Amino acid sequence: MITPLPFLDRTNRALAKAPPVTLDPDEIEAFVLKRAGAARIDGDHWRPWFSLLAEELERHAALNPLGRLVANGQLVGLLTARVRAERLLARHPEIMDRPIERPIIIMGPMRSGSTRVQRLLASDPRFAWTRFYESLFPVPYGRGNVRRKWQAAAVHRLLRTLNPAVQRIHPSGPTLPDEEFGHLSYAMTSAQAAVQWHVPGLVAAEKQRDWSPVMNELATLLRLNGWARGEKPGRRWVLKCPAYGDMADALFEAFPDASVIHLGRDPATVVASSASLVFEQRRIHSDAVHREAVGAEWFARTLERQQNQDAARKRHPAIAAFDLSYDEVSSDWRAAMHRLYHFLGEPLTEEALGGMAAYLDRASEHRGHRYDAKAFGLDEEEVRRPFDRSSAYETSKAPILAAAAYS
Repeated sequence: MITPLPFLDRTNRALAKAPPVTLDPDEIEAFVLKRAGAARIDGDHWRPWFSLLAEELERHAALNPLGRLVANGQLVGLLTARVRAERLLARHPEIMDRPIERPIIIMGPMRSGSTRVQRLLASDPRFAWTRFYESLFPVPYGRGNVRRKWQAAAVHRLLRTLNPAVQRIHPSGPTLPDEEFGHLSYAMTSAQAAVQWHVPGLVAAEKQRDWSPVMNELATLLRLNGWARGEKPGRRWVLKCPAYGDMADALFEAFPDASVIHLGRDPATVVASSASLVFEQRRIHSDAVHREAVGAEWFARTLERQQNQDAARKRHPAIAAFDLSYDEVSSDWRAAMHRLYHFLGEPLTEEALGGMAAYLDRASEHRGHRYDAKAFGLDEEEVRRPFDRSSAYETSKAPILAAAAYS
């Protein structure tokens, strides 16, 4: 049985009385240009993908009134951000001189423990990392970030009110470490879109996509955000986003001096937990979300991402790679961090360990996300079977009805 979302239902009933907002890409671009007083939005690589995303939202996403309003706002926001980035870089061309050296890239699907590893590393003040407000609004307005923090706080509060389950599944906050989903969405990828909405045409088309422009823009946005925070150039970035598995070859080519952490977790657990997150996210935007369809989709997507990541790893043997299992971090995080820091070539200081322990103490209050593979039409052994046992995944026989503290 699906738990009703009363506030969401009331919101949709109210919005249904108003005319629907547009999702037409040309109309949205014209609106943004007029509002910004601009003649053209720079770049061309993103245009067909923007049009395809808008088309998928119209044809396949089955948006409810709130979902349509949110989609319109995000499309407007993506183009507005591109205008703002162009102007900001024109005023401060020195931003592009900021180095991105030896980044630490956390690779793994949703629910593989990537958030926990990222937030452990973010507890070390020597590293740079992405905040939730920066991913939600990846282009700063200038030096300082007060405006984006307030905006992110408002969005976070709204999402938590619309569907509290999302916060239980993926605890977040405006200034907490989070993945670069917004940086990738800036280039009109499915990184965020496919979690929020059913956009199968966009996902399918990306199998033939040239990801190099996306990587270039990822690096630009990292530079912009480091500059906006006033950080000293040269700090090692900690990057993580499940969608990196889709673009692993381009990622490794863009950052050849990266240190890559490959996470492993029982694939049946990963797929069931991913389906749970996607289901709860999508039901905010659509009233036509079905558990079994989401389960089948994210079984296929998780497997394909893992296979793509494994193949890219073999094609780039010079990239420094480190395997880390979810169970290892769960059972003895200190030992896992000592082993990881040895790989990174960094001393594990008492300050960093203290920050990590403090993070885990705070995070313990978020225990309680429960998910069941069968609820999504999945059988544990059938999910595990196609995954290559030599990949970053490590299987276990733990029951899939589980309680997880972290994503």
